[in-house]
Amino acid sequence: MLAFCTSGAVVGVNSFPIRVEVDVSPGLPGFHIVGLPDGAVRESRERVRAAIKNCGYSFPSQKITVNLAPADMKKDGAGLDLPIAAAILSASKVVKQEALDRKVLAGELSLDGSVRSIRGTLPLALGCRQWDGVSLLIPADNGPEAAVVDIPIYAINHLSQLVEFLRGKLDISPLPYSGDEYWSETVADMDEQLDWSDVAGQESVKRAMEIAAAGGHNLLMSGSPGAGKTMLARRLPGILPSMTFQEALETSAIHSVAGLLKPEHPLVTQRPFCAPHHSISDAGMIGGGQNPRPGQVSLAHNGVLFLDEFPEFRRNVLEALRQPLEDGKVTISRVSSTITYPARFMLIAAQNPCPCGYLGDDKRECVCSVAQIARYRDRISGPLSDRIDMQVHVPAVPYGELSQNSGRESSAQVRKRVEAARQIQAMRFVHLERAAIRCNAQMGAREIEAFCTLGQEERVFLETSAEKLGMSARVYHKIIKVARTIADLEQEPSINRYHLAEAMQYRGLDRENRLL
Repeated sequence: MLAFCTSGAVVGVNSFPIRVEVDVSPGLPGFHIVGLPDGAVRESRERVRAAIKNCGYSFPSQKITVNLAPADMKKDGAGLDLPIAAAILSASKVVKQEALDRKVLAGELSLDGSVRSIRGTLPLALGCRQWDGVSLLIPADNGPEAAVVDIPIYAINHLSQLVEFLRGKLDISPLPYSGDEYWSETVADMDEQLDWSDVAGQESVKRAMEIAAAGGHNLLMSGSPGAGKTMLARRLPGILPSMTFQEALETSAIHSVAGLLKPEHPLVTQRPFCAPHHSISDAGMIGGGQNPRPGQVSLAHNGVLFLDEFPEFRRNVLEALRQPLEDGKVTISRVSSTITYPARFMLIAAQNPCPCGYLGDDKRECVCSVAQIARYRDRISGPLSDRIDMQVHVPAVPYGELSQNSGRESSAQVRKRVEAARQIQAMRFVHLERAAIRCNAQMGAREIEAFCTLGQEERVFLETSAEKLGMSARVYHKIIKVARTIADLEQEPSINRYHLAEAMQYRGLDRENRLL
């Protein structure tokens, strides 16, 4: 007897339909799974057999062959337990084949028949939305996560419940669509203590961070210990514009694949802030493993990746950032497959100016030699430094400013200006034919030529400065993009000379490094 049903596989953050075919035929009793199953899928034989028996159904004492099509795609995880069990029960005539039509099943089985949660339910639901007329049957624990997608979602707690539902003896209502509900929730859950007004002084650094937030630019801060670098970085998400619903779905899909979504918060509505320790491996940063999982650069998609003690990270970890910083995605290649994860994030890095940390400090003397300082700064390669749009020095705050509480702007006040600049950028890029560009930092050469036209005076000024400072072509273009953001904050339609002059000030560390 031949039976089949549909499940899904998640590769990266994209899902693909998997046809689960089961043949129960006379012969020596056996249970074989083909179609490139990994260890977890092969072990499903024991889970499925025990679950079917412990639910009171007869397990066929014949030759059982399970084919997972397409056969050339590797299948991993325990999410195929439920569809394999359902197809076997259909082949045994416990349920009718017609009951499995136009349904996608996914879930892990316990030995008693309980259905356990799985990773990647949200990408699977997003994929099902493109498979016309398909409903999704998933573990109850994954229900809230999948219900943010507007398709019929059925939450299953037990294998016997699934059988009764397929037989028509049990009525299960589809979960109500909750995408609008979660999206309409305000982002007021953010810790109120992390407000822009908590930072005393540092007006020049605050200005640089506002520009970075308005244009999505990468930023490197260099300053003595205790100057406020980490404090400023942790408050950056509070001035970033709220995510769009599409951005929330993209970010939530990555967190779903990583198994980080919680039933009470099935949709990521706040921009991520990832701050890995400097001992992280390249696989932890970029993603990977035997069964590749998203790394920190992907978990920070549409948000902020904060690297404190920047030069202390391993060289191979830092160099691995070059591709995602340039392309907005990371590709992980294995013998069996190649997986691509989104990785469009703002890089905020913080470092000391020298090994002891007090180079240029007014109160403490630096004890490092020129050679030590040069070696310390050489840990950040030139190609990586080129990919950081803005570099600022963070001076120590005078004691008199620490006690002054009046006149400080709140995160909400700064965010209004940032959102106004982002709205200008959204209108600018709305008619682009190529992949969506959401902020100035994502512009390529074609967009720079179209939207960042310079007057004769501005062009001569920039070219002369670039020649004197020895800028690379990448830095040249980044200065233009930062200047475009400064003009947007001032709601100026064109880039003026003083916009370019301010943008060039944010490359000060390049000049310092050349003097060593």
